[in-house]
Order: sequence, then structure tokens, then C-alpha cells
Amino acid sequence: MAERVALYPGTFDPVTNGHLDVIGRAARLVDRLVIGVAMNIGKGPLFSLEERAELVSAETAAIAARTGCKIEVRPFTGLLVGFAREVGAQMIVRGLRAVSDFDYEFQMCGMNARLDPEIETVFLMASERNHFISSRFVKEIAQLGGDVSSFVPALTLERTLAKVRK
Repeated sequence: MAERVALYPGTFDPVTNGHLDVIGRAARLVDRLVIGVAMNIGKGPLFSLEERAELVSAETAAIAARTGCKIEVRPFTGLLVGFAREVGAQMIVRGLRAVSDFDYEFQMCGMNARLDPEIETVFLMASERNHFISSRFVKEIAQLGGDVSSFVPALTLERTLAKVRK
């Protein structure tokens, strides 16, 4: 049987408990999960591309061990569908938090399907305890001195606080 490969793309600036929730559930569905850490300079990243990839790798190691899924973290730039082809993904995993995410994701799904109809997009709803978490809010709250400890894993918390204190 062919290896089932999925790509979960994002900026992960920083990686949140919501991201890890989706990664953990996606890892149960496939043999290999590639987490694509996107450049996306337009969002004004707190962490460099390399730092984000390193944090995602560290924070997902336990998920890989627990599920037996091979998790690979790779930075990427360029077209998502092109990167999906490059890593051999048959599906793109996208997390949905709220109805507001759906409009954007629906459009992206349609465009990606036109670019490569062989790559499916699979949506996973964020769990109830994580559906409101976004990296943007985590950064804003941390920069304003708020407590983000319930939104991000321990290593990411430590690194985020170190960044915003500089």
C-alpha cells in the first residue's frame, strides 16, 4: 500500500496549542506528515523562518513518538501546491477555527484544486478548547504583558517571552 502523506502548512509564528491539536489529529490519519513552515514576510514574523521550524520540530517530537507517524518539518517559500508535489503529499491539511476561517480556506481549496486536482484538501476543526487561539493574538497578548501560558506549549512560551522582552 502506498504511503499516505499529508502537508500541514502555516507560518507557526509562534506554534500554538491549536496547531499542535490539529497536528496530533492529522498524524493519526497518515503515515507521514510534513509540516510546511511558510516564509510569509507579510505577517511581520516574531521568529525567523529557521527559529519557527526549530520550535515546530521540538514541539511535535512527542506527537510523532505517540502516534508513530513520521513528522517532518520543512521551511518553504513559493506556491503551496508546488511544495505539496515536492514532498509527495496527496493531501493538504487545514485547520478551521471559526466560520470566518471558512471563506478564506474555501477559496484557497478551490484554487489549489484547479492547480492540481490530484491533491485533496482536508479540513480539521479546532477542538473546543483551542478554537479561539491564533498566533497573532498570542503575539499581541505577550507583547502587552499578558499571560499566554495556556495558549502555547512550554518551550514556545519560553522563547516567545524572551523575544518580546528584548
